[in-house]
Formats: sequence, structure tokens, C-alpha cells
Amino acid sequence: MSEVIYDLREVIQVYGSREVLHVERLEIVRGEMLAIVGPNGAGKSSLLRLLNFLESPTSGQVLFEGRPLNGNTPLATRRRVTTVFQRPILLTGSVLQNVAYGLHVRGEQDAVERSRRAVARVGLGELLRSSAKTLSGGEAQRVALARAIVLEPEVLLLDEPTANLDPYNGALIERTVADLNREGTTVVMVTHNTFQARRLAHRVALLLGGRIVEAAPVAEFFTAPKDPRTAAFVRGEMVY
Repeated sequence: MSEVIYDLREVIQVYGSREVLHVERLEIVRGEMLAIVGPNGAGKSSLLRLLNFLESPTSGQVLFEGRPLNGNTPLATRRRVTTVFQRPILLTGSVLQNVAYGLHVRGEQDAVERSRRAVARVGLGELLRSSAKTLSGGEAQRVALARAIVLEPEVLLLDEPTANLDPYNGALIERTVADLNREGTTVVMVTHNTFQARRLAHRVALLLGGRIVEAAPVAEFFTAPKDPRTAAFVRGEMVY
């Protein structure tokens, strides 16, 4: 039986007077790749912030390995989850320094060697000593991914990981993420790219107006959706 790593129950998130998220139930299984799709403003980024323990829900429960952690997430648990944001902010310094930073903060002794391997894994070994300021957008996104994977997270959260990237950089990121997932990393990916979701994910969830309309295995989601809004979304229609 598959192990549930996240279990969201009646989760509501309100900013000011606006409800941005209302998830009645969502389970995420260890080792799967779940793609979250939907239009802008659907609540996808808010959901990622909850999964990364950056926020607590206004009401409801976010359980991690069966334990409710709302507002009281131990540091050791936080370190098991890492996010790569759509527009990463790199530190002043070299590619190597950026990737090694998190390991140095944690007091890891083999930070440099592990960082070299992570940089090579995203295809940037030749830029190891280059200043982060000189990188293209695609290269910066790959550095951000290396900075995340060097921490060896159990859960990797991705917010539009290849948005606005050229096909070469996008393909490198997709390949790295797919390899990590095959090695056992649980991946939750927010993406506007339905083709990407179809290529990479095991399951896909459609989020509309803060609510999960449908979550299904990838083949079922794209070829036999149960909800008419999912069917319309898959056809490329504007759905809100």
C-alpha cells in the first residue's frame, strides 16, 4: 500500500477577506510526481506555500506523515522539503557558492564536493566559478534547481520550473526532475504546460478558484476526465 506523505483536510486559506484556497481533501503519495494545473489566480502558489510550511492554513489541517504541523513545524521536518520558485533569487558570488550555501548553513562538511556534483548534474560544470550575475535566465533556473537538490530533499516543490525558458534549458530541467523522481524524491510541480504535466507526472490535479476540480492518474486525466471542466481545460478552452 502506498504511503501518504501529505494529507490536506478541509484546508481553507484566506488573505484579507478573500478565500484563495479551499481544498476538501488532497493526498500526496510518497515517491509520486503530482502536477498541479490551472489558470492564473487558481491558488496553485498558495498551495505550494502550505506544502512547504511557509504558511499555515486559516482553517483545516495539513498533515505530514500523519502528523498535523500547522504553525508548529520542526526545523528537521522543514529541511526535508525544498522549493524551487519560478523566479529564483541568486546570491552574489559564484555558481558554486550559491549551490553550497544551504549546506554551509547546515554545517555540512562535504559541501563543496556535493555542490560540484549537483552543478554537474544540471549541466553547468563549466560555469562552476562563474558569477551568478552573468548567467542567463535558463542557467539561473538550473542553478536554483542544483541548490535545491544538493540538499537531498525528500520532497521537491516546483513552481513553473521551465516557464519562459528555451527548449534546451527546459529539457535539461525536465530530465533532472524526472531522474530525481525515479530515485525516490516526491515531486509536486505547478505548471501551466499541460504537455509537461503529461510527460512527467503520475497524477494531475486541476485547481480552479482555489478548489480541486479533479485529481486523477495522468492517462485518465487527459483521455477520460470525469468533470466537464477538466475536459474543457484539456481541450484548451478558457476555464475559470
